[in-house]
Amino acid sequence: MNLPWQQVLRLAWPVLLQQWLVLAVALSDRLLAGRFQSELGSETQSATQAAQTTAYYLSWFLSSAAVLVNSGAAAIVAHRIGARKPHEANLVLHQAILLALVVGVVVALLFAVLLEPFLRLLQLEGETVFYASRYLLAQLPGLPLHLVAAAGISCLAGAGDTRPGMWIFGGEALINLPLAWLGFSLLGFPGIAAGTAVAQSLGGVAVILLLLQGRAGLRLSWNQFQLDTTLVREMLGISVPSAMDSLSTQAGHLFFLAQVNRLGETAAAAHGIALGWEAMGYLTGVAFGTAAMTLVGQARGAGRADDAARAGWTALGLGAVGMSLMGVLFFSLAHPMFLLFCPHPTQIGIVEQGIPVLRLVAFGMPALAASMILVQALRGAADARTPLLFTWLGFFGVRIPLTWVLIDNGWGLWGAWLAMNVDMHVRGLCLILRWASGRWKRRMMAPQT
Repeated sequence: MNLPWQQVLRLAWPVLLQQWLVLAVALSDRLLAGRFQSELGSETQSATQAAQTTAYYLSWFLSSAAVLVNSGAAAIVAHRIGARKPHEANLVLHQAILLALVVGVVVALLFAVLLEPFLRLLQLEGETVFYASRYLLAQLPGLPLHLVAAAGISCLAGAGDTRPGMWIFGGEALINLPLAWLGFSLLGFPGIAAGTAVAQSLGGVAVILLLLQGRAGLRLSWNQFQLDTTLVREMLGISVPSAMDSLSTQAGHLFFLAQVNRLGETAAAAHGIALGWEAMGYLTGVAFGTAAMTLVGQARGAGRADDAARAGWTALGLGAVGMSLMGVLFFSLAHPMFLLFCPHPTQIGIVEQGIPVLRLVAFGMPALAASMILVQALRGAADARTPLLFTWLGFFGVRIPLTWVLIDNGWGLWGAWLAMNVDMHVRGLCLILRWASGRWKRRMMAPQT
């Protein structure tokens, strides 16, 4: 039997590779938005980069729709696999695919209708609103199949198989790179997002084809696509608090972005580039969080509370080390990292505002590891409500008011990122204390249907 650290790494490394390929797409898109538009002039460069920053935030907001399906589906599949009930795990897969398709269509339609007024609520004006709305509208058609793919991959991860996510989402990312460049050459700025929509749709089709063949004991069968209200309620018991947590996080991010946008397009562009690089740490946390949720969920299904606790701590330790190494990279290489996206003299303001905040966030990587990995561990233990309370505390009790105060007192973008770091440390500490308390183990003793 593998040791805990070996189990964590076995599950985490495919997700980490997958996430880094996704990051490569995001960085490539950022290059297209800034580095290769020198003919448009410095003002339009700042507008497109600021628009892309807002588009990324809203894409994260849309990811809350995926959490409504994925977190519950992955956790319940893990519970059933741990309890040696593969037939019931397969039933969960079918409910997750159905729910993902419905949620994807509804959210895409609502977002298309409400997009422009929503952008203006985020303090965007002029050219930036125009570019952001065109960018996001081009990306929306791929959302339903993207959610279907995410649901299928999450169920497979719950079953202990993270490699399909690496191959499919990684392949999707590799396809996205040339499609984004082709879309940019044909359609301009919105073509970047159009390439993403096509790649995401292909990824959804690939997941469906894979699951029709069967993988990790999960297999799609058309005659099993029937609504099972009992399973859906059990899934939503985890997914709804998790989605509220994710939605609250994204709402907090949008409030935070609105404050950053008050500082102007240059600050917004610097903020977006720094976030793009900070994603190297964030996505590392996603990988180890996936491992934590799977192992904790399977241990819950088998009734092994001590194994669950050990898996959570092991995932946190390994993830914190990896993310801290990312922090060293941010601090040491902040200047060339920004010059990659802002090589023109007209972009010097973006570089000057961005380097200090990227160096600042380097010190927040261990806290970010705790605030990401232990959230997933708690979801695997069916304790999805507690992270929601910590999210409310961190974002709305710390980050948003502190950002407002620091910006109003002349601290600028650096002040906003200082508030973000304080929030990460508060939430990280709360989650460590919650996991150490062992109170989440009570849910492991709850009866499972």
